[in-house]
Amino acid sequence: MVTGGGCSLTTVLYKLETFEGPLDLLLHLIDKAEIDIQDISVSEITDQYLEYLQDMQELELELTSEFLVMAATLLSMKSKMLLPKPPVIEFDDDFAYLMEDEEDPREELIRKLIEYRKYKEVAGHLHEREWERSLIFSKEPEDLTPFMPEVVENPVKGLHAADLIAVFQKALRRAAKRNTVARIHRDEISVKDRIKEVVSALQELGKGGRLLFSKLLHDGMYRHEIVVTFLAVLELMKMKQIVCYQNRLFDDIVMEWRGEGKIDEFSGIEIDY
Repeated sequence: MVTGGGCSLTTVLYKLETFEGPLDLLLHLIDKAEIDIQDISVSEITDQYLEYLQDMQELELELTSEFLVMAATLLSMKSKMLLPKPPVIEFDDDFAYLMEDEEDPREELIRKLIEYRKYKEVAGHLHEREWERSLIFSKEPEDLTPFMPEVVENPVKGLHAADLIAVFQKALRRAAKRNTVARIHRDEISVKDRIKEVVSALQELGKGGRLLFSKLLHDGMYRHEIVVTFLAVLELMKMKQIVCYQNRLFDDIVMEWRGEGKIDEFSGIEIDY
């Protein structure tokens, strides 16, 4: 705001109907002419730019100062481009530094136009993303705390790495002291001993007593104990002390006691296996 002479002047920026500013207008004129920014004709662009400002004045639209500044800049560049270039003076290598390369008056404007185009393209891309996102409706977040798993207390809470290392070293020292080697021998059972056990079980039932083969077995028996038991039953059948049969196919084996011998009588038998 500038105040003077009892009145106040306020600078107001107006957004034109089509263009955001002078650079936007210049880009429009360049694209309309279908020319490359690097090859713009200052004279042609200046004439088109001034023609557009003239149209705006005829429509009684107030122009902002930046449009007028750009018009003055274009006219200055146009005048420089129209002026004849000074003759080229050749210097020796010793005086080559006296030759100053005169900068093209269009270069600064070209740099501004290229940078402005980059920002305009990014702004357009962001505007498209904003429009796409406005078409998406998301659900309000819900409280999922009741569905979270219970937090298990850390079993090593309060312990440090040094404590764990000390415990590990102590365990290694204890393990080093345990150098005793123990040999475990499996108890072997002979067919003769198993025959005596089977005969003992049958004699308790009396002559004609029946006993299922599965009753001689239990869950804790090893494989070789089951085989020895089966061999003992086969040997008793061979000596005609028991009779074995099945009521149905794949049914349990039924052993029926028929012998008269006592347990001590089976101690001296010879078995070939």
